[in-house]
Amino acid sequence: MTPGLPSPASLGSLAVDDVVLTGVRRRAEAPAFVVVRAEGPDLEGHRALRHEAFVRHQGLFTASDRDDLDDDPRTEVLVARAPDGTVLGGVRLAPALPRTPDGRDLGWWRGSRLVVSPRVRSSRTAPGVAAALVRAACARAEGLGALRFDATVQARHADLFDRLGWTRGDRVDLHGRPHVLVDWPIARVQRLVDATKAALGGLLEGILDGDVQPSVGGPSYLGDDGVPLPGTDVVAACDAILPSMVERDPEWAGWCAALVNLNDLTAMGATPVGLLDAVGARDASFARRVLRGLGEASRAWGVPVLGGHTQLGVPAALSVTALGRTTTPVPGGGGRPGAALRVTADLGGGWRPRYTGAQWDSSSHRTGAELRALGDVVPALAPQAAKDVSMSGLVGTVGMLAEASGCRAVLDVDAVPAPAAATAGDWLTCFPGFAMVTADRPGAEPARPLPGFVTTATCGQLTDGAGVGLRWPDGVVTEAVASTVTGMGPARGTHRRTHVPGGPR
Repeated sequence: MTPGLPSPASLGSLAVDDVVLTGVRRRAEAPAFVVVRAEGPDLEGHRALRHEAFVRHQGLFTASDRDDLDDDPRTEVLVARAPDGTVLGGVRLAPALPRTPDGRDLGWWRGSRLVVSPRVRSSRTAPGVAAALVRAACARAEGLGALRFDATVQARHADLFDRLGWTRGDRVDLHGRPHVLVDWPIARVQRLVDATKAALGGLLEGILDGDVQPSVGGPSYLGDDGVPLPGTDVVAACDAILPSMVERDPEWAGWCAALVNLNDLTAMGATPVGLLDAVGARDASFARRVLRGLGEASRAWGVPVLGGHTQLGVPAALSVTALGRTTTPVPGGGGRPGAALRVTADLGGGWRPRYTGAQWDSSSHRTGAELRALGDVVPALAPQAAKDVSMSGLVGTVGMLAEASGCRAVLDVDAVPAPAAATAGDWLTCFPGFAMVTADRPGAEPARPLPGFVTTATCGQLTDGAGVGLRWPDGVVTEAVASTVTGMGPARGTHRRTHVPGGPR
């Protein structure tokens, strides 16, 4: 493979910080090897192999195969190293694009300069070395937050990438030789969706049978963040916190229990009225820590805890129900093909300690007035459809809004508001603190000003079809979610017939 290699990882989240791969012995005499991140002599060994293969042997370059990527501080090299320290092969990984003006990487990485030493090139070990390097590159790219990983490989080596699960693209001529574009299908978003939401449709079959579904808000609000209570202006929302999180960080769990429920009310355009809690704890001391966090959140948002239930002598558990009021609840399934997708998020704060890559804490440093101002975001946007980003991440949440709307969604990766401190892979799959996904007419703007500390941008659209695609700056769309997220299907109701992109709402 020449200027361009593969990406993603069949090894999932495996990191290549130390020894990560051991070569498979095909014969007893085959030399063992490991794949490691290259530094110092290993880097020089890789560069020497590159020069021998691409300059002297293949004549792809006249004097040197070095380029700007070799000087990019983000570039990494992985090498296969024999027990005696000899470099048997290597591969280079680098971002495909410069950083954005605000300092972000978009999550598009590219592999290149895959090379195997003449010492093993003609032996039975060579395919094992090459395959191990490709797999390790895929794993490392995903560990670096990549959501797209591709390469341009010499056509004579394309079969290797076929066997490793890569997808072939166009044929191109490069350096006077036939090459093939190949892409590794990163499944990070799909794995998250499958783990958190995919079972819902089957689990709720008994509840969803029939025309009236009071447990999930009725057919017009199927799968919404909150439940409009029939015959009233009351909206109810209920969320539970992971027991492991309650056990590990009880005060933070109490805070987040209020946060996620109040976000649910915000997504429905409802004004919060109060909270109800259910707490399980091993003893009174532990329960007091959970309730301390919930009480701090109650005071910060100015929403009272109206009542609840506490049980001692049991494993840690916490769930909260929030009650709000609105005469015009915003559905999660109110979008139509052609509607523009908008993301509005608080990018302040940073990763919660011990939850890096999973939970972005945008709330604990905010004043009560700022937190309460977030409740006006959806009413100010007055969208056709809205959902708050929660456990399925931003892309998964977009998929749920699209599914409930009977649509497919396409997100423009470079337009999604994101903090520079988070990789694309982490930001699009984490719990972001406060982030709302809305759908509305193309060109629609907020009806009134949003809080000055939130960032909002139109960053995609709903189309015919299903699933979620990520559109990159070169126009390529990669699949993040293959089909539906929850399996519950589209919502049904009169509100969807009144929301036509470009027409009155």
